[in-house]
Amino acid sequence: MIQVGVNGYGTIGKRVADAVAAQPDMKLIGVAKTQPNYEAEAAVRKGYPLYAAIPERADRFHESGIDLAGEVEDMVMTADVIVDTTPSGIGAANRELYERYDTPAIFQGGEDADVADVSFNARSNYDLARPTDVRTARVVSCNTTGLSRLLAPLTEEYGVEKARVTLVRRGGDPGQTSRGPINDILPDPVSVPSHHGPDVNTIFPDVDIDTLGVKVPATLMHLHSVNITLEADPTAAEVRQLLANESRLFLVPEETGIDGTGKLKEFAMDTGRPRGDLWENCIWEDSVSMEGRDLYLFQSIHQESDVIPENIDAIRALLDWEDRETSMATTDETLGVGLESLFDGQRQRVVPRTDD
Repeated sequence: MIQVGVNGYGTIGKRVADAVAAQPDMKLIGVAKTQPNYEAEAAVRKGYPLYAAIPERADRFHESGIDLAGEVEDMVMTADVIVDTTPSGIGAANRELYERYDTPAIFQGGEDADVADVSFNARSNYDLARPTDVRTARVVSCNTTGLSRLLAPLTEEYGVEKARVTLVRRGGDPGQTSRGPINDILPDPVSVPSHHGPDVNTIFPDVDIDTLGVKVPATLMHLHSVNITLEADPTAAEVRQLLANESRLFLVPEETGIDGTGKLKEFAMDTGRPRGDLWENCIWEDSVSMEGRDLYLFQSIHQESDVIPENIDAIRALLDWEDRETSMATTDETLGVGLESLFDGQRQRVVPRTDD
């Protein structure tokens, strides 16, 4: 069993912790928090050992009636691997702690690429994290994860000459009240490209990609307007079938009546997804079209959850525990990744696997 510690128990950390706890080959040995807030209480309710991320604040937990298993250093010493889900910039500062105990570590996309030995996307470059001299990996951001999942099968099957993506980005996560109220539409950034294109190149160094970002007053999901010039000229139907074969891509049928991110989230909640999470790229099936060699489509990315399967696969890759196909299949099965609609036939794996 892989002993996994999660440093940070916020939007991503609590989801990673739940995902680790669901794996047959992993044990969650604890999570670290900076303060005894509602998320710390949630960890205790779930029976997760809780560690003080900032030792000087340990007394705050005790004064709030929350027992600690120790300080974050104790967790790092015990773990086979640490998943760092702390806010951007904190992970880089934590790297020295992980190196001190020679504990492999996984960072998130909010960190600069040079925080880790390799930037990681399970579908695209799993094997780059497996060599024994690779001790750290960075799971790329939610948007880069979504673009990498899309580009991988297209590159393999048809070749990609040029990718152009406009990212319509949510202003903040639902709980990020510090980012609102928001009543604006902002080029983010004004310059081209946005950081997403260079970040995709940490996964696909040879892909020619330009990205533009626009921030809007929304909290639910990101929306990508995608134009990719392929080296081949498949039909739209052939592209749809190629994408439909990918477990982490969900083609939204027109018959569902899902016309936006709000209904996508409602669909996820109706199907019983924990927290209404969508681990898959959600691609509107009817938007997939070909004009000559130019592919067009719209896809939505749930910023709170699409990187969760990637973190689980990164654990196995970094420890050279399983090959890509086995790891992704196990992750998909245990979490319930592989959303399908009844309009396309029998729905599969829309909720996590249970003991029943």
